[in-house]
Amino acid sequence: MQALLGAGGQGIRAPVDPQEGPSKGPVSSDQLVAFGKKYSGDEGARKFKKLLGEFMILLGGFYVGDFIPWLGWVSQINGLDARVEKVAKEFDEFLDSVVDEHMCTLNMKGENCGDNMSVEGEDGKDLVHVLLEIQKQNKTGSSIDRDSIKGIILDIFGGGTDTSYTVLEWAMTELLRHPIVLKKLQDEMMGIANGKADITEADLDKFPYLKAVIKETLRLYPPIPLLVPRESTQEAKIKGYDIAARTMVLINAWTIGRDPSMWDEPEEFKPERFLNSSVDFKGHDFQLIPFGAGRRGCPGSLFAMITNEIVLANLVHKFDWTLPGGARAEDISMTECTGLVIHRKAPLVAMAAPRFSENSCFPIL
Repeated sequence: MQALLGAGGQGIRAPVDPQEGPSKGPVSSDQLVAFGKKYSGDEGARKFKKLLGEFMILLGGFYVGDFIPWLGWVSQINGLDARVEKVAKEFDEFLDSVVDEHMCTLNMKGENCGDNMSVEGEDGKDLVHVLLEIQKQNKTGSSIDRDSIKGIILDIFGGGTDTSYTVLEWAMTELLRHPIVLKKLQDEMMGIANGKADITEADLDKFPYLKAVIKETLRLYPPIPLLVPRESTQEAKIKGYDIAARTMVLINAWTIGRDPSMWDEPEEFKPERFLNSSVDFKGHDFQLIPFGAGRRGCPGSLFAMITNEIVLANLVHKFDWTLPGGARAEDISMTECTGLVIHRKAPLVAMAAPRFSENSCFPIL
């Protein structure tokens, strides 16, 4: 957010990539909760960001051996196996350093155990601290080894950063394509914030239109369109089709969210459809399942939504957004990338102008 304020200046419009600001929000939140500090602003931060990006690309890549096992050797020829091994090694080294640093803080009470260590939680502990204490005290009655701890941390970043970022990416895209919706959202912020420049977590329940915008974005652009693959535990017959036990099942949440039998004008971005509707994304309404449903639903959905709402609320509340160079809403490319998580193919560039002066809580007129 500070980077955008610096780019925009006080009341001066400047072209920025609104994707850059949102992309840092989910990553920083996950880092603070998991590691107790943020990796930003140095060579280590750039390396971590690049590593995480490569990890997500490989996670959503196409491996012919997954579909035609006897052609698995192709991944050795085209270099995919080598890329996977390289990223796995680098991530393992990074996570080892994180675990070692946290073990040091537990054993040495934080003395000389790394820079900028700040911890989360009421008792001053982040997730790695908690996992290490479980390992040490064996509270759960089952052992948790070092590899399990690193696996849990990797799951948090693999499942919680890129997915949250893409929701904000598409939300900003649709708001720029629909200036009336953007103005309505800004008016809601201004009316409830009562002159405050910052929107906090405590304010979120007061913004029904913000929640409707997020839901509509999730309907049109579920972060993982085919959700996480499932496997049938027993034989079943569905609409005349025989499904054998242990069959991989892919659920197309993207198509469900655009099904005309379930939604009026399904291709249109209309947050108002959720204002007087009980439909939610918590897994009880199967026409909207961006986080899946049941016991295998996303365990981090609540954390992700709070992060998305806070970042989007502040982006909209703190800045006025327009398209650069007299571009029209219909000029915005909506082409998607391929992969596990669906991003925009082209960067989203917009003009940002701060709505509040540096020393004032009132909008710049």
